[in-house]
Amino acid sequence: MKTAVDAIFVGKDRAYNRRFQQMCGHYLVDPVACTPASGWEKGQVENQVGVIRRRFFVPRPKFKSYAELNAWLEDRCLAYAKANKHPELRDKTIWEVFEEERPSLVPYVGPFDGFHAVPASVSKTCLVRFDKNRYSVDARAVGRPVEIRAYAARLECWQDGQIVGQHERAFGRDKTIFDPLHYIPVLARKPGALRNGAPFKEWDLPLPIRRVWRKLERQPGGDRQMVDILAAVLTDGLDAVDAACAEALSHNVHSAGVVLNILARHREPPPPLTITTPDALKLACEPIADCNRYDSLRRQTDGTIRRNRCDGEAAALRNEGCL
Repeated sequence: MKTAVDAIFVGKDRAYNRRFQQMCGHYLVDPVACTPASGWEKGQVENQVGVIRRRFFVPRPKFKSYAELNAWLEDRCLAYAKANKHPELRDKTIWEVFEEERPSLVPYVGPFDGFHAVPASVSKTCLVRFDKNRYSVDARAVGRPVEIRAYAARLECWQDGQIVGQHERAFGRDKTIFDPLHYIPVLARKPGALRNGAPFKEWDLPLPIRRVWRKLERQPGGDRQMVDILAAVLTDGLDAVDAACAEALSHNVHSAGVVLNILARHREPPPPLTITTPDALKLACEPIADCNRYDSLRRQTDGTIRRNRCDGEAAALRNEGCL
């Protein structure tokens, strides 16, 4: 498939050119360069943009996210294709013609992993700056550079091949987006920050965890206990900690020791290791499990078997020489 692209987008930025070529290879698109600001060279493309704008975006709708916009636009396009005739095959709808052509189309291979990558440094407050906004990263990433990968709707921070921060992309300026889980290692050193720290002021925790938190706030050392409970979220997950807090409250207890004990009991044991026995250690004649030989310990001198007494089982006879 060929598509038109302004030549102004190609040239200086080698990283952009490389990603653009990867995107074309991903979707099997053959780009055709056009002169910048020369709409007549790709009139069909410009015309279709105007048609779609007038058909679906008048009056202009509003959406909270790109996902909501895409879902709405997909429904509108499907409804239009099923309700309107094909411009050339007037006896069929657009949807019917599309269904006939579907077997001949190239299969969809999934979305292209397209992002804008920039290096960034992590501040002492576990924040990185991108596009006039600040985003939190894992506290263990402080002091080393990270790579920010900016997508259309999200932002990822990578360090040493691992994601150390992931947020919905914020638009505007001077916004600070926190993930409270990034600051739990800091709370281990300063548990008092849990009360007034900026990352935790608007933390929307499940109700059982918030109830435990309120009870621990009134106790000496309660902040330290709450930090221990929240630290378990990093290893066991929020749902498991939520269930453990609910179970502890059902028994009228709320200490960190009880919650962590419940989590430990609910953890699934690791699968047993599968050991392959070498051929040199395999038995040529495996022993047979036969418990009848133990009856010889209970035999009388006349060959009869001693019965159990009313006050307990019969004691085993010794020195039979059978073992």
